[in-house]
Amino acid sequence: MNEPQAGDSLPSKEHHEGGFRPMTELIAAHEAAKDDISRGGPHFGQFIEQVRGLMDRVRLASPSDELAVEAIGILKELNDKLDAAAVDEWSTPNWTRFDLPARGNITLPPFFIDHVHPQQGVDARLTFRTFHLGGNSAAHGGQIAIAFDDLLGMAAAVHSGAVTRTASLTVDYRSITPLNTELKVRAWAERQEGRKVYVRATLHDGDRLCAEANGLFIVLEPGQP
Repeated sequence: MNEPQAGDSLPSKEHHEGGFRPMTELIAAHEAAKDDISRGGPHFGQFIEQVRGLMDRVRLASPSDELAVEAIGILKELNDKLDAAAVDEWSTPNWTRFDLPARGNITLPPFFIDHVHPQQGVDARLTFRTFHLGGNSAAHGGQIAIAFDDLLGMAAAVHSGAVTRTASLTVDYRSITPLNTELKVRAWAERQEGRKVYVRATLHDGDRLCAEANGLFIVLEPGQP
């Protein structure tokens, strides 16, 4: 995997004056500490996978009253325990866990990065799971947009060498996007005009185009939220 990663020299919230972390600093931190994937500990990946598994099951669950009450009790107890493990957003493992699908971020469909280059863009393998169901065994269009947004943001950031935020995102759905199938995503920057970075992406199931996107990302000024 050739994705930029980050080590324990990550900037803090104070370092970036309350704004986003600069992607260039994440890359530099990776170069200084290539195998720092310690945040969250050695079991963090399995923890995230179990959470994803729960989300998949809940998506199709129709529990009995007895099972619902039992599950509510178990989940409440677990949530109370997890409250003790909560950290601020700058300290979460999914800033550094590039060894895990989608960096261990459960809000994203899981993906693996194969290649990142400032001019060539981002190549990734992505799988929409049962949780991402829209209907009739197809991925929800909103989940496709979430995947595009994250990967286009990465392409914009590495192209510009700076932190960016989404200004606009348009998705065209060309054919059904299947669940539980490894798909290919390519995201790249077409051009940059000042602080504006124009980006495009495609999503393929084999040779079949499932969806494509184009967007505008804005390079943030220091401390800009």
